[in-house]
Amino acid sequence: MKKKITAKEIAIAGLMLAICIVSQFFKNTSIFITGPIVNACLILCTLAAGLVPGLILSAITPVTAFFITGNPVMAAIPLMIVMIMLGNMILVFFVWLLGNKSKVELILGMVLGSLVKGAFMGLTISFWLLPSFLPEKMLPKLAVLKTNFSLYQVITALIGSVIAFIVWIPVKKVLNKGE
Repeated sequence: MKKKITAKEIAIAGLMLAICIVSQFFKNTSIFITGPIVNACLILCTLAAGLVPGLILSAITPVTAFFITGNPVMAAIPLMIVMIMLGNMILVFFVWLLGNKSKVELILGMVLGSLVKGAFMGLTISFWLLPSFLPEKMLPKLAVLKTNFSLYQVITALIGSVIAFIVWIPVKKVLNKGE
């Protein structure tokens, strides 16, 4: 196992972070714009730069999303940010674990990662944090929020996986030429 992150890996992670930040400005437009882009960037960062940069990006993106959107639910329940980080890390881990072997295993890693991410976030956010800590004035939004942090997480991760898979095929060839 290598010990250092290279300049190339830092540059890739930086580029993916920049794309995530730009997409987060559209979060209030639709979760189906930002979510797939962020998930695709997490996957591409992991495939191109490795597990550690993918995990770092997984931890940074929920924080930047909070500062950009000023989400009042996340402000009321800050532990949600940690659970989103962990959900992202689950996706990244499955992609890293299976992603660099074959296309079939990459698809399997993306699908399993998306499903486990959605299940984790559904259990921790939708069925624990929101019902336990959501302020009373926000309770009318509980059903929508539960869907956003469970089912929609699976859907946006799967869409992001499709985007990443399509982009990864030519990017992998370009990256391999540079080695």
